[in-house]
Amino acid sequence: MPKPFPKEFRDDVVRVAQNRDPEVTLAEIAKDFGVHVGTLDKWMRQARIEDGEQSGVTVSESGELRELRKRNRLLEQENEVLRRAAAYLSQANLPGK
Repeated sequence: MPKPFPKEFRDDVVRVAQNRDPEVTLAEIAKDFGVHVGTLDKWMRQARIEDGEQSGVTVSESGELRELRKRNRLLEQENEVLRRAAAYLSQANLPGK
């Protein structure tokens, strides 16, 4: 997998694309910066989401969701361990019965 472009580079390319003259195409800007036009389109779409101009998930929301899913998996694993331990202990022959 190719190494991702630095955030500063992406921001600069998006800013140039957003402030371009009407006769300049995204394909030309993408070519000038050495990125694929689809990549530039994706960056611009994410910039519109971050600016609130388009609906979608922001980078911070995406990161938070990823962390919450990770935490949820951990809690589910811990819950399963406790459930199994409780089942085992309820079946065990404890001394003193």
